[in-house]
Parts: sequence; C-alpha cells; structure tokens
Amino acid sequence: MEWKDVERNWTEYKDRVQDRWDELTRDELDQIGGSYNELVGKLQEKYGITQQQAERELDEFQSTVSL
Repeated sequence: MEWKDVERNWTEYKDRVQDRWDELTRDELDQIGGSYNELVGKLQEKYGITQQQAERELDEFQSTVSL
C-alpha cells in the first residue's frame, strides 16, 4: 500500500494512527488530514524523534495496516 491510500482513506486510518501514537490528539489528527509530511512533523514534535525515525516508523506502520 502507498501513503496516498492512507491519505485518501484518512477517516478510516486515523483511529489506527492514534492507537499507534497515542499522544496525538483527535484535533491534531484532523488537522493532519492524512498528510505524510504533516504527520512526520507532528511525530517529531510530540515524541522528540528525528525526521528519519518518524519516517521509518510511518513506513513500518504503513506496511502493517490495511482497510
């Protein structure tokens, strides 16, 4: 699956994203709207990780979820 699939179906995926990264609020997830770059930035901010780490975590998440 590609990230565009997650972005297109954000409403269905955002619960799974919040399960994985529980420090993200519903409002933040609504603002992110499925944007990969926005989510990377928010993960960096909330978890104090590097951009590369955030991208690795998202790639791992993406490979393990499906609708």
